[in-house]
Amino acid sequence: MKIMMVIAYDGSKFKGFQRQNNVRNVQGELEKALSKIYNEDIVIKGAGRTDALVHATHQVIHYCTNKKIDDLKNKLNSLLKDIKVLKIKKVTDDFHARHSVKLKTYLYKLDITGLKDSNYYGICKSKLNIKKMQEASQLFLGCHDFRNFVGGEKDNYQTTITNIKIYQYNKTIYFKFTGYAFYRYMVRNLVGALIHLGKGKVDINTIKNMLDINESVKRLPTASPSGLYLIDIKY
Repeated sequence: MKIMMVIAYDGSKFKGFQRQNNVRNVQGELEKALSKIYNEDIVIKGAGRTDALVHATHQVIHYCTNKKIDDLKNKLNSLLKDIKVLKIKKVTDDFHARHSVKLKTYLYKLDITGLKDSNYYGICKSKLNIKKMQEASQLFLGCHDFRNFVGGEKDNYQTTITNIKIYQYNKTIYFKFTGYAFYRYMVRNLVGALIHLGKGKVDINTIKNMLDINESVKRLPTASPSGLYLIDIKY
Protein backbone atom coordinates (compact mmCIF):
# COMPACT_ATOMS: atom_id res chain seq x y z
CA MET A 1 0.00 0.00 0.00
CA LYS A 2 1.04 3.59 -0.51
CA ILE A 3 1.09 6.11 2.34
CA MET A 4 1.08 9.89 1.96
CA MET A 5 2.22 12.27 4.70
CA VAL A 6 2.07 16.02 5.15
CA ILE A 7 5.02 17.25 7.19
CA ALA A 8 6.51 20.51 8.43
CA TYR A 9 10.12 21.21 9.35
CA ASP A 10 12.50 23.86 10.60
CA GLY A 11 14.89 24.25 7.69
CA SER A 12 17.51 26.00 9.80
CA LYS A 13 18.28 22.61 11.38
CA PHE A 14 18.92 20.77 8.11
CA LYS A 15 21.18 20.82 5.05
CA GLY A 16 18.13 20.50 2.83
CA PHE A 17 15.45 17.90 2.19
CA GLN A 18 17.42 15.48 0.00
CA ARG A 19 19.23 12.50 1.48
CA GLN A 20 22.99 13.16 1.72
CA ASN A 21 25.83 11.45 3.53
CA ASN A 22 27.39 13.01 6.64
CA VAL A 23 24.94 15.92 6.95
CA ARG A 24 21.55 16.19 8.63
CA ASN A 25 18.73 16.19 6.08
CA VAL A 26 14.95 15.83 6.22
CA GLN A 27 14.67 12.76 3.99
CA GLY A 28 17.31 10.87 5.94
CA GLU A 29 15.75 11.67 9.33
CA LEU A 30 12.30 10.59 8.16
CA GLU A 31 13.55 7.37 6.59
CA LYS A 32 15.49 6.49 9.73
CA ALA A 33 12.45 7.01 11.97
CA LEU A 34 10.07 5.17 9.63
CA SER A 35 12.45 2.25 9.17
CA LYS A 36 12.77 1.91 12.94
CA ILE A 37 8.99 1.86 13.45
CA TYR A 38 8.27 -0.52 10.56
CA ASN A 39 11.36 -2.65 11.20
CA GLU A 40 12.12 -2.59 7.47
CA ASP A 41 13.84 -0.25 5.06
CA ILE A 42 11.52 2.61 4.09
CA VAL A 43 12.39 4.92 1.20
CA ILE A 44 10.38 8.11 0.80
CA LYS A 45 9.68 10.36 -2.17
CA GLY A 46 9.08 14.07 -1.62
CA ALA A 47 7.05 16.65 -3.51
CA GLY A 48 10.19 18.75 -3.86
CA ARG A 49 13.73 19.11 -2.61
CA THR A 50 13.93 22.23 -0.49
CA ASP A 51 17.46 23.59 -0.19
CA ALA A 52 19.54 23.94 2.95
CA LEU A 53 17.95 26.34 5.48
CA VAL A 54 14.61 26.48 3.59
CA HIS A 55 11.54 25.72 5.73
CA ALA A 56 8.29 23.89 5.09
CA THR A 57 4.91 24.18 6.76
CA HIS A 58 3.32 21.85 4.18
CA GLN A 59 5.66 19.38 2.50
CA VAL A 60 4.28 16.10 1.12
CA ILE A 61 5.99 12.71 0.95
CA HIS A 62 4.93 9.17 0.09
CA TYR A 63 6.30 5.66 0.63
CA CYS A 64 5.20 2.06 0.13
CA THR A 65 4.81 -0.72 2.69
CA ASN A 66 2.74 -3.84 3.35
CA LYS A 67 2.53 -3.21 7.10
CA LYS A 68 -0.09 -1.31 9.07
CA ILE A 69 1.15 0.55 12.14
CA ASP A 70 -1.25 1.74 14.83
CA ASP A 71 -0.84 5.28 16.18
CA LEU A 72 1.83 5.96 13.55
CA LYS A 73 1.59 9.75 13.69
CA ASN A 74 2.29 9.93 17.43
CA LYS A 75 5.04 7.32 17.23
CA LEU A 76 6.78 9.26 14.48
CA ASN A 77 6.47 12.62 16.20
CA SER A 78 7.96 11.14 19.38
CA LEU A 79 11.06 10.09 17.41
CA LEU A 80 11.50 13.10 15.15
CA LYS A 81 13.18 16.36 16.09
CA ASP A 82 12.63 19.57 14.09
CA ILE A 83 10.17 17.67 11.85
CA LYS A 84 6.46 17.35 12.61
CA VAL A 85 4.05 14.96 10.93
CA LEU A 86 0.77 16.80 10.34
CA LYS A 87 -1.28 14.24 8.42
CA ILE A 88 -1.06 10.59 7.34
CA LYS A 89 -3.31 9.09 4.68
CA LYS A 90 -3.48 5.94 2.58
CA VAL A 91 -3.55 6.85 -1.11
CA THR A 92 -4.11 5.07 -4.41
CA ASP A 93 -1.21 3.37 -6.18
CA ASP A 94 -1.12 6.02 -8.92
CA PHE A 95 -0.40 8.84 -6.44
CA HIS A 96 3.11 10.30 -6.51
CA ALA A 97 4.22 13.04 -4.13
CA ARG A 98 6.11 14.87 -6.90
CA HIS A 99 4.60 13.80 -10.22
CA SER A 100 0.98 14.28 -9.08
CA VAL A 101 1.47 17.90 -7.97
CA LYS A 102 -0.86 20.45 -9.58
CA LEU A 103 0.22 23.64 -7.78
CA LYS A 104 2.82 24.67 -5.21
CA THR A 105 2.88 27.80 -3.06
CA TYR A 106 5.98 29.36 -1.51
CA LEU A 107 6.12 32.29 0.91
CA TYR A 108 9.17 34.48 1.41
CA LYS A 109 9.46 36.57 4.59
CA LEU A 110 11.65 39.67 4.45
CA ASP A 111 12.35 41.56 7.67
CA ILE A 112 12.95 45.27 7.07
CA THR A 113 13.96 46.10 10.66
CA GLY A 114 17.03 43.88 11.02
CA LEU A 115 15.71 42.82 14.44
CA LYS A 116 14.08 39.48 13.63
CA ASP A 117 15.77 36.08 13.71
CA SER A 118 17.80 35.65 10.52
CA ASN A 119 17.24 31.87 10.72
CA TYR A 120 13.61 32.48 9.75
CA TYR A 121 13.65 35.73 7.74
CA GLY A 122 15.54 37.32 4.94
CA ILE A 123 16.94 40.64 6.15
CA CYS A 124 16.93 43.96 4.30
CA LYS A 125 17.47 47.28 6.08
CA SER A 126 17.31 49.35 2.87
CA LYS A 127 14.17 51.28 2.02
CA LEU A 128 12.17 49.40 -0.59
CA ASN A 129 9.60 50.64 -3.09
CA ILE A 130 6.87 48.03 -2.62
CA LYS A 131 4.68 49.48 -5.37
CA LYS A 132 7.43 49.03 -7.95
CA MET A 133 8.11 45.49 -6.72
CA GLN A 134 4.41 44.65 -7.03
CA GLU A 135 4.32 46.06 -10.55
CA ALA A 136 7.43 44.17 -11.66
CA SER A 137 6.25 40.91 -10.10
CA GLN A 138 3.36 40.77 -12.57
CA LEU A 139 5.89 40.18 -15.36
CA PHE A 140 6.44 36.68 -13.94
CA LEU A 141 2.79 35.63 -14.22
CA GLY A 142 1.94 33.06 -16.88
CA CYS A 143 4.23 30.68 -18.74
CA HIS A 144 7.80 31.90 -19.23
CA ASP A 145 11.34 30.74 -19.83
CA PHE A 146 12.91 31.39 -16.42
CA ARG A 147 16.49 30.34 -17.27
CA ASN A 148 17.92 33.59 -15.88
CA PHE A 149 16.20 32.97 -12.54
CA VAL A 150 17.15 29.30 -12.11
CA GLY A 151 20.28 27.68 -10.66
CA GLY A 152 22.04 24.94 -12.63
CA GLU A 153 21.53 23.55 -16.11
CA LYS A 154 18.21 22.15 -17.35
CA ASP A 155 16.78 20.95 -20.65
CA ASN A 156 13.66 23.07 -20.20
CA TYR A 157 13.31 26.25 -18.17
CA GLN A 158 9.64 26.86 -18.89
CA THR A 159 7.03 26.82 -16.14
CA THR A 160 3.89 28.72 -15.20
CA ILE A 161 3.30 31.01 -12.22
CA THR A 162 -0.41 31.51 -11.58
CA ASN A 163 -0.43 34.03 -8.74
CA ILE A 164 1.95 36.45 -6.99
CA LYS A 165 1.19 38.65 -4.00
CA ILE A 166 3.53 41.10 -2.29
CA TYR A 167 2.36 42.82 0.87
CA GLN A 168 3.69 44.31 4.11
CA TYR A 169 2.59 43.50 7.64
CA ASN A 170 4.26 44.25 10.96
CA LYS A 171 7.56 45.42 9.43
CA THR A 172 7.81 42.30 7.29
CA ILE A 173 7.34 42.14 3.50
CA TYR A 174 5.79 38.91 2.26
CA PHE A 175 6.28 37.51 -1.26
CA LYS A 176 3.79 34.73 -2.10
CA PHE A 177 4.22 32.67 -5.29
CA THR A 178 1.88 29.97 -6.61
CA GLY A 179 2.69 27.98 -9.71
CA TYR A 180 2.91 24.63 -11.47
CA ALA A 181 6.60 24.04 -10.72
CA PHE A 182 9.55 25.95 -9.30
CA TYR A 183 13.12 25.07 -10.24
CA ARG A 184 16.29 25.24 -8.17
CA TYR A 185 16.77 28.67 -6.51
CA MET A 186 13.94 30.05 -8.66
CA VAL A 187 11.81 31.65 -5.94
CA ARG A 188 14.89 33.04 -4.19
CA ASN A 189 16.15 34.50 -7.47
CA LEU A 190 12.79 36.08 -8.24
CA VAL A 191 12.64 37.60 -4.75
CA GLY A 192 16.27 38.75 -5.00
CA ALA A 193 15.56 40.46 -8.32
CA LEU A 194 12.49 42.21 -6.91
CA ILE A 195 14.41 43.38 -3.83
CA HIS A 196 17.18 44.74 -6.08
CA LEU A 197 14.53 46.62 -8.06
CA GLY A 198 12.87 47.84 -4.86
CA LYS A 199 16.20 49.34 -3.81
CA GLY A 200 16.39 51.23 -7.10
CA LYS A 201 19.44 49.28 -8.31
CA VAL A 202 17.70 48.20 -11.54
CA ASP A 203 14.51 49.16 -13.34
CA ILE A 204 11.59 47.06 -14.55
CA ASN A 205 13.08 46.82 -18.06
CA THR A 206 16.09 44.94 -16.68
CA ILE A 207 13.82 42.22 -15.31
CA LYS A 208 11.67 42.22 -18.46
CA ASN A 209 14.78 41.66 -20.57
CA MET A 210 15.80 38.66 -18.44
CA LEU A 211 12.60 36.75 -19.22
CA ASP A 212 11.88 34.56 -22.24
CA ILE A 213 15.31 34.74 -23.83
CA ASN A 214 17.39 31.77 -24.92
CA GLU A 215 20.65 32.99 -23.48
CA SER A 216 22.00 33.54 -20.00
CA VAL A 217 22.58 37.12 -18.90
CA LYS A 218 24.05 38.66 -15.77
CA ARG A 219 22.15 37.43 -12.73
CA LEU A 220 20.66 39.62 -10.05
CA PRO A 221 21.19 38.79 -6.34
CA THR A 222 19.70 35.63 -4.83
CA ALA A 223 17.66 36.08 -1.63
CA SER A 224 18.77 34.26 1.52
CA PRO A 225 17.32 30.72 1.91
CA SER A 226 16.30 31.32 5.53
CA GLY A 227 13.28 33.45 4.58
CA LEU A 228 11.73 30.85 2.26
CA TYR A 229 8.84 28.55 3.22
CA LEU A 230 7.03 25.86 1.23
CA ILE A 231 3.50 26.43 2.50
CA ASP A 232 1.05 24.51 0.29
CA ILE A 233 0.80 21.79 -2.34
CA LYS A 234 -2.30 20.99 -4.35
CA TYR A 235 -3.01 17.65 -6.05
